[in-house]
Amino acid sequence: MGFSNIQYRVEDGVGILTVDRPKALNALNKETIKEICSVLAEAKESKTVRVLIVTGSGEKAFIAGADINEINDLGLKDALDFLSAGNRMNFEIETLGIPTIAAINGLALGGGCELAMACSLRVVSETARLGLPELGLGVIPGYGGTQRLARLIGKGRALWYLLTGDMIDAQKAVEMGLANLIVKPEKLMEESLAVAKRISSKGPFAVKMALLAVKYGSEVDLESGLVLESALTNLVIASEDKKEGIAAFFEKRKPQYKGE
Repeated sequence: MGFSNIQYRVEDGVGILTVDRPKALNALNKETIKEICSVLAEAKESKTVRVLIVTGSGEKAFIAGADINEINDLGLKDALDFLSAGNRMNFEIETLGIPTIAAINGLALGGGCELAMACSLRVVSETARLGLPELGLGVIPGYGGTQRLARLIGKGRALWYLLTGDMIDAQKAVEMGLANLIVKPEKLMEESLAVAKRISSKGPFAVKMALLAVKYGSEVDLESGLVLESALTNLVIASEDKKEGIAAFFEKRKPQYKGE
């Protein structure tokens, strides 16, 4: 499938999606969101892709936000459609069933920061800068930014960065839990791929259940979360992957998981 705004390839079970609009700092327009959603649907149905990495082309930006030229022309109904498309995209990323890694190579602002927060993990270059500057344009984040930022770094911190529009550098992002790992710019994809391959060596069914347990259990009371965890653990214990994992352990060999 040919794309105009993104690139996509699969390398050893790892999908690599690159937003490729460097002249626009990889800003998200309608067509780009549509193309990203197409790749997400493909990855979701794939039997071989076990981790998806999302990054941006060039050295300046991961994704520098939603395309302001498109936002400027939106009316009430069009804006709802535009926001719905972005929210669907991020929800699909968050619920893809495989881990997603945002490899943040530069500016991750507005919609770009929101997309990164929808990913399971975030690896940041030392040059990365994250932020939600929408209030300075007279709008608020509309792709889940107000909700995911508060859940990742806490309500008080989230309000500070939302209201001031201050950017978060790579070191601070890691310190506050917004990012997981900081690396040299030239090592970003190498390190992101290394993390992806470590994850892809695990049992894919167990990985999927762990993602579900954290997403749907972390925002409820502990007792309810533990009930969910137990139910998902029961499913994993009855899986073929568990049998293979334990057999491989005793036989001192690498497991051959099928995701079943």
